[in-house]
Amino acid sequence: MTAPFSPSAGARAARVDSPWIRRWSEATASRLTLICLPHAGGSATFYRPWAALMPPEVELLGIQYPGREDRIGEPATAGMGELVSAVADAVLPLLDRPYALFGHSMGSAVAWELAHELDRRGAPGPRRLFASGRAAPGTAVTGQLHRQSDDILSAELGRLGGTSREVLDDPGLRAVILGAVRHDYRIIETYRPGPRPPLTCPIHVLTGGADPELGEERCRDRARGWADLTTARTEIRVFPGDHFYLTPRRREVVATVLRRMDPSLTTGARTWPSTP
Repeated sequence: MTAPFSPSAGARAARVDSPWIRRWSEATASRLTLICLPHAGGSATFYRPWAALMPPEVELLGIQYPGREDRIGEPATAGMGELVSAVADAVLPLLDRPYALFGHSMGSAVAWELAHELDRRGAPGPRRLFASGRAAPGTAVTGQLHRQSDDILSAELGRLGGTSREVLDDPGLRAVILGAVRHDYRIIETYRPGPRPPLTCPIHVLTGGADPELGEERCRDRARGWADLTTARTEIRVFPGDHFYLTPRRREVVATVLRRMDPSLTTGARTWPSTP
């Protein structure tokens, strides 16, 4: 029988300093937590601009996978199971208040697996799960891009958007980025979800209407796959934009997430430094 879940204040303070966790503001007034999981090849920094839009009631936490940015020298995880187990270890002490999970692209599958892993450990479930830019686990079409050449992988990044041509044309930057992308593509392309009981939290499906992976009509068709994964309601929101619609539509996306977490929340207006 699983032991009762009871994170301590000391454990929370220690785990916020975990290499897996990024936090960009103090959380002294927070009553909710939003945990964000990056896309393939992405990092926690992708969500850093969201911090300026968070009200004081919400603590924003980004998950930093190994093998990128300040964790570039660390060994990457072997597969989805190892990745999710390590993320669960890091976030478990931080669940002393209601929380939601947000995952973009590969991150949505990680978020879904994380919700089940936390439940297996006896932790409280998320208030909401936000699945962005990807079909439901078990229905998403996968390929073999992680086995392809750097040129083919670069072309795929260009097709999806989100990576500037200047970065891909720089040999040094390209090598670093493609290393993380190839590793993450291997995880998601070899990922085969096992049978799971449905979650009990609402699932909110978000996508860009021009996403080549999951456009407006395909999103509405495939949303039924996410609906099968919860006993609660499933909602779809389509934004203008491509696979990385989140960047130009940041304020709308964050406002949508906050309203679904708690209708009383509004976006903040803090000024954040312009450094990357």
